[in-house]
Amino acid sequence: MGINRAAVAVGFVVSGVLMVFFGTVLTFVGPIIIDDQVVKNTVIDPKNEVSYTMWKDVPVPFFMSVYFFHVLNPKEVLAGETPMVEQRGPFVYRKRIQKDNITFHANGTVSYREYRRFFFEPSMSSGDESEVVTIPNMLVLGAAVMMENFPFAVRLMISATFKTFKEGPFLTKPVGELMWGYDSGLVDFLNKYLPGMLPSTGKFGLFAEFNNSNTGLFTIHTGQDDIRKVHKVDSWNGLTKLSNWNSPQCNMINGTAGQMWPPFMTRESTLPFYSPDACRSLELVYQRDGVMKGIPLYRYVAPKTLFANGSDYPPNEGFCPCRQSGLLNVSSCRHDSPVFISHPHFFNADPVLLDSVQGLRPTEDQHGLFIDIHPLTGVPLNVSIRLQLNLYMKKVSAITETGKISEVVMPMIWFEESGYIDGPILSTFHTNLVVLPAVMEAMQYGFIALGLATILIASLLHHRVTRARSHVTTTFSGDDDPVSDKERIEGAHDPQTKEKCVINN
Repeated sequence: MGINRAAVAVGFVVSGVLMVFFGTVLTFVGPIIIDDQVVKNTVIDPKNEVSYTMWKDVPVPFFMSVYFFHVLNPKEVLAGETPMVEQRGPFVYRKRIQKDNITFHANGTVSYREYRRFFFEPSMSSGDESEVVTIPNMLVLGAAVMMENFPFAVRLMISATFKTFKEGPFLTKPVGELMWGYDSGLVDFLNKYLPGMLPSTGKFGLFAEFNNSNTGLFTIHTGQDDIRKVHKVDSWNGLTKLSNWNSPQCNMINGTAGQMWPPFMTRESTLPFYSPDACRSLELVYQRDGVMKGIPLYRYVAPKTLFANGSDYPPNEGFCPCRQSGLLNVSSCRHDSPVFISHPHFFNADPVLLDSVQGLRPTEDQHGLFIDIHPLTGVPLNVSIRLQLNLYMKKVSAITETGKISEVVMPMIWFEESGYIDGPILSTFHTNLVVLPAVMEAMQYGFIALGLATILIASLLHHRVTRARSHVTTTFSGDDDPVSDKERIEGAHDPQTKEKCVINN
């Protein structure tokens, strides 16, 4: 029996050592296997069905929510009083994104054009596109600022042209027309005699040039040669740098196209991306860890320096001429019109901007932008990009339409582009990149724990076998009996002893 127990103990020890060894090896090999799978699945390659489909067609539902700043006192603004605005919205549009003209190149890059279309979602909106709002007339007030330094006679002629086409300083029109375009005799006149002055040749609208359009010809790295470069922009419309700004740093095209980032991110990583709509590269920074439906994430937000002016943040000097911090002057890529981009409600901007318009209430929850990233893969899980479009307006002599307007950066609209992974894609993502790595990690520590437990059991079993052998040896050796062997033999032949035995029996 002791021999059997000893064999079992040896077997337990061998098994335990093997399990500890296997678990230890798995702790080193497991992460390598996971990383290898991440690399294989994040390279832009048609063979990677799930990740390639996510990149090509972006099946995640994206929405654009638009809010208008309805001007409550247009007549008073013309008289020089502080503008009062009331937020109207949201007017929500489903955004369909699809890449086309996809061409892979031998140097590990791929070119494409990304097309976008917008579809109104009445059930998600606060009202219909027929709702009427009042906003500044960019054609009049924007042109007035652009013509400020023109000869007096030219300004008079411009003012006469506005009157001829019955264009006033403010527009009161349905949301749908302001968004996607409205008929204007002035627009037709300008397109005929001053071609190229306006962004579109058809109807004039705030988003007319965005619908049924593409964002330009992007060429990005596939990650085939170096996974650290995957999704990073190689060129845009054939350009490796811009010419809109006044410094080489500001003209750089940095980061990705803004949809995915390279894998294996850390908290020290940033999120750089190039935005054709903002005409520049932007960069978000890590804020905090988080979890979305069981998936770990890093939240990235805009630093306060993103739209800071050159005085507050010298590297942004190249984006000037600047006004107060919190504004990005995009006139250089918007046909020189005095248009500025900011965070909604002038969040994170100079308080002077907030004080110059009544009705604004900035909060980080409602007006700060963020991107939630799965750090292992660089895939966004939840996105909310929020920006505001502002018009710089002021009184310009000889252009009577400007009245006595005080110098002000006037908010017109703000919009939020948002989307998050859900449905079958989220399930696949969760299974492959959360559940399986967790199972592998549990296995490696499970093997180690089970191996150590097995070795402990073997040690206890060995200890019991040793004690049993010791007890048997002691019993047969008679070390605890004071009567000698010789006395036992003599006693066996003693008649009295025999007699005692008989009586006892």
